[in-house]
Amino acid sequence: MATPGQIKKIHALKGALKLDDDTYRQILGGSGVKSSKDRAFTILIADELIDDLERKAIAAGVWEKRKPAQKAFPSPKRGEAGRGASRRLADDPQSRMLRALWIQLHQADKVKDSSERALCSFVRRLTRKDALQWLSDRDVTVVKKALEDWLKR
Repeated sequence: MATPGQIKKIHALKGALKLDDDTYRQILGGSGVKSSKDRAFTILIADELIDDLERKAIAAGVWEKRKPAQKAFPSPKRGEAGRGASRRLADDPQSRMLRALWIQLHQADKVKDSSERALCSFVRRLTRKDALQWLSDRDVTVVKKALEDWLKR
């Protein structure tokens, strides 16, 4: 299924091109999709549609491609500390297992965000610990059970 960001960009391009609903539905139909909420509307199809609409909008002069915004504080080089420094991912078997369960939940459409940040936020709500590497064996068991129960629902 297409990401919310992709759908947002498609609708922005639709507005920039001033496409009416019938024309928009014809364009989607050409991609084999009925609507932006259709399950067949995959990330790849959405990317192709975005590229096509962007080319048309740029040619029409109603859209310009922008470079991604720069970070306010660039990440320090490896081994340096300071602003923007990120914590290394936990690499122990329990953390990899929790990460795998989280990704399975995402693939089952039960979790919208498959990122490490989202997983850590979930873990924080259960254990009050900010990172996977800080979990005790008991905490890992609690999180694992919660993820498995969620996956079964």
